[in-house]
Amino acid sequence: MATAYANHKANLTSSASTTIYTVGSEKTAIIKSIRISNSNANRSCDITLNLVDTSSVVYPLETSREIPKGSSVELLQTGLEASTGENVRSARAGGSAPLVMNESEVIKVVAERAGDLTIVISVLEIS
Repeated sequence: MATAYANHKANLTSSASTTIYTVGSEKTAIIKSIRISNSNANRSCDITLNLVDTSSVVYPLETSREIPKGSSVELLQTGLEASTGENVRSARAGGSAPLVMNESEVIKVVAERAGDLTIVISVLEIS
């Protein structure tokens, strides 16, 4: 069993659905981090993140998640209040909740506005 770490990144220059990552043939992927940054210092921007399976069924991971102006957000972070995104103070807070993806599954994103957001996905690929 071979493993390889990789990252996939994009400037979201369109408000259309954009494919960020596709799991390769005969591979499994463990998504360790999905980091979104908003370079616009004047306004927040929403992002929608979907996992699409091999039957083209769409599974929303985030729907209209607000990325505050001039900041970055880790989407897989644990210890956040689901309804507000606010940090929860607990012994478990602050970790990462990995996302496992199977062969040919896809991560797609939609930015509210073109040009405000960037995305970096860190992946462990297993073949």
